[in-house]
Amino acid sequence: MSAIFNFQSLLTVILLLICTCAYIRALSPKLLDKNKTGFLGIFWKCARIGERKSPYVACCCIIMAFTILFSE
Repeated sequence: MSAIFNFQSLLTVILLLICTCAYIRALSPKLLDKNKTGFLGIFWKCARIGERKSPYVACCCIIMAFTILFSE
């Protein structure tokens, strides 16, 4: 099933996108900072969410990991 139609998979993809964008911005800030608007601005916004809400994102990642490992 596609990640779009499965809610748990969709949340996993969004969490991975946020974590990946925050990591890339930590390594190379210029890569994401030059695209603040338009379609590529989504990655800049995800990086901002990952930076500013990092404790909450980390808790969500841990909870998601446990649900993926132990739900089925």
